Parts: sequence; C-alpha cells; structure tokens
Amino acid sequence: MALGPLMIDLRATELAPQEREMLLHPLVGGVVLFTRNYQDLAQLDALVAAIHALRMPRLLVAVDHEGGPVQRFRHDFTALPAASVIGEHYDADPQAALRLAEDCGWLMAAELRAAGVDFSFAPVLDLRTGVSRAVNERAFHHDPDVTTRLARAGVRGMHDAGMVAVGKHFPGHGSVAADSHHELPVDRRTLADIRLQDLVPFSRLAGVLAGIMPAHVLYPAVAPQPAGFSRLWLHDILRGELGFQGAIFSDDISMAGAAIAGDPLDRARAALAAGCDMVLVCNHPQAAAAVLDGLVAVPEPARQARLARMHGRPGLARAHLHAEHRWRSTVAALATLDAAAPELDLGDENLS
Repeated sequence: MALGPLMIDLRATELAPQEREMLLHPLVGGVVLFTRNYQDLAQLDALVAAIHALRMPRLLVAVDHEGGPVQRFRHDFTALPAASVIGEHYDADPQAALRLAEDCGWLMAAELRAAGVDFSFAPVLDLRTGVSRAVNERAFHHDPDVTTRLARAGVRGMHDAGMVAVGKHFPGHGSVAADSHHELPVDRRTLADIRLQDLVPFSRLAGVLAGIMPAHVLYPAVAPQPAGFSRLWLHDILRGELGFQGAIFSDDISMAGAAIAGDPLDRARAALAAGCDMVLVCNHPQAAAAVLDGLVAVPEPARQARLARMHGRPGLARAHLHAEHRWRSTVAALATLDAAAPELDLGDENLS
C-alpha cells in the first residue's frame, strides 16, 4: 500500500479501533502527534510501534518538537531552548552558537528517533522581525544570513541522528503580525522584497531540506492565494526557481488561515493541486473524515519517492543514547543556558 497524501492526528495515548481503521485508509500516509498523545516514554514507544506496524511502507510519524515554546514531549525529554536563544548567543559568540545549534538539532532528533518518531517539523526558517506573534522566539534571528547558518547547523545535527529536516513556513511568516492559527495574515510586500529577506534561508537550504511547509499567509502582490494553496509559490518558485526536490507538507488545513480555500475537502484539494505532497488535517476529526470520504487522489511515483525519504534512519537506542558523550555534554551545556522562556499557547488545537 502506498503512502497516501493525508496526515491526521489521534485523540489520546493509544490507538482507538476507529483510528486504526482510518490509518488503514489508502489516502492516509502519516500521523502527527501532540502533547495529548504523550504520557511517558514507554507509552510513546508503544504508540509509535503500533502505528508503524499497521502497514507497509510504514506510516510516517511526525511531531512539532522545535524547542522553547513548541515542544510537544517534555517529561523525560530534554528541554530544548527556543531558537531565539541560540540566535542571541550567536551575537555574542558565533562559533559557539553554531555548535550549540548543531548539538540541539542532534539532541532533538536523537531523542525522538529513540522513540521511533520519524521526523519533527523543524527548523523554523522565518525571520525574527519582532512583528509576528506566531513566530517571535521560535525564529533564530532577524538576519537571513545568520538564520541560514544556524538552521544549516541544526539540520546537520538532525541528519547525524538519523532524521531529515522540514523547513517552515515558506516563504516566510515573520513579517506579518496576524497569527495564521486564528486569522489569515496578509503580507503586502513585493516578491522582490521577499526575495531579499524572508526567502533567503529557504533558497540557500533548499538542497539540504527533505521537506518544506508553506505558510497560511497571503502575499497579494505575488499570488491571489495563500502560499500553501498557490501553484505559483509551490511549483514555479519553490520547485522551479529554488530547485527544491523534497516533500511539501501543508500546514494544518484546519487553521483559520486556511479558511479562504473553502471547506476542509476544498482546502485539501486546493493544497494538493498547488503542489503539496501531504496535507495535514488536525484537531477536527469530522474534517478529517470528510476529507477521507470525498478526496480522490491518484498515486504519483514522484510523490511516493519524496515521502519515502521522510522515514527516519536507524538511530541510537535510548539506553545507549544516554550513555553517549554527545548526549551528556549537550544536556550539560543546555543546563547553563537561560532558556526559561514562557510557553506559547499553541496547545493541541494548532500545529505549526
């Protein structure tokens, strides 16, 4: 059975019978986990193993585990700093910050891979302009060059741990105040202006990212649809101009910023038509059911190849991980950081 183009979520810490049936639907290709799906390490191991055992190829299992305000699993996982903390360290000591970014990427990925999770939707490539309520401390830096360097280091660490990376939110969510979880942000800049700033990290990292997630942001000077529903943004610019060959994941189409595309089924169709390989439908079981009932998607070999590359590679088992020098040294280094930032209330009702 091929990996379908939908990624859905679960209600609790174990698979319900109805959820097992949904995950066997040929349109489903993955599962995204939230805080409500985590109790402890043994439970997480069992849940991920149960998901992976359902079919071949294995369903993708993903999570938002950036660090700082967005880290779904906390108890028994290392508390990771917000990206902005690493960016602030860069201003004082660039080389130390680059090492920290790489080690944090490795640590995040290693702990998730030890639980069987395939990938995290990270890193955030948005710029920290001080404008966006949704991004803010989740972004490394206001300078696109610094953001690129730190993100590249983080991706290198993730790869070392057996995990590919997904950059977000293309072509940049950092320059609009509105939060796409609650409304549709509108960025009125020209494409030339966006190319000079927000688009820089995506352009420079397009060759090392296995996945990219577009923003539910409207750029009316460029296209009449938000980026995640725009063929111009995804096909012409991301794939054509930037040469991106990885998988494109929609942001959660249940978010308010996606409402412009119609009902959930219309949104899923629009995202796939624009060029998304996988569409996320989260926190609204009725919406997921409606999409599964109404969507018709023809299997595409290129899409299958892109999604297959998202599976995690073998990593360190947890018992060996905690004995690893890099794990111990990174945890010790993080203990010295002032990473106590207030949690951003994205909760389980929003994704990225």
